[in-house]
Amino acid sequence: MDCIQLTGIRCYGYTGYLPEEQVLGQRFEVDLILWLDLAVAGKSDVIEDTLDYRSVISTVQQLVQTSKFALVERLATAIAELILESDKVAQVQVRLSKPAAPIPDFSGKITIEITRSKHS
Repeated sequence: MDCIQLTGIRCYGYTGYLPEEQVLGQRFEVDLILWLDLAVAGKSDVIEDTLDYRSVISTVQQLVQTSKFALVERLATAIAELILESDKVAQVQVRLSKPAAPIPDFSGKITIEITRSKHS
């Protein structure tokens, strides 16, 4: 199976367990691996024969910006479910990072990684 990788999709959203996260919001970063058949597009050189990744990026940004979930696990799952609505995508891996988690004395980032397919 072929794949398209989209990395560094930056968005501002309102998902978080703490009430202030859902009011003030925060930055998120999304990386995707989309598994699909690219054989036809590889021969035709026609965008309609592949997945228009501009649309995927826009869709992910819109979902992150408008969703209010308590858990980043739920947001990552919502992203995967939305992407799998495409007839062309067989499987998706979502890496959702929260670069500035509101945890005292923690300057790292939190990352959730899930893989979903149409068969699961």
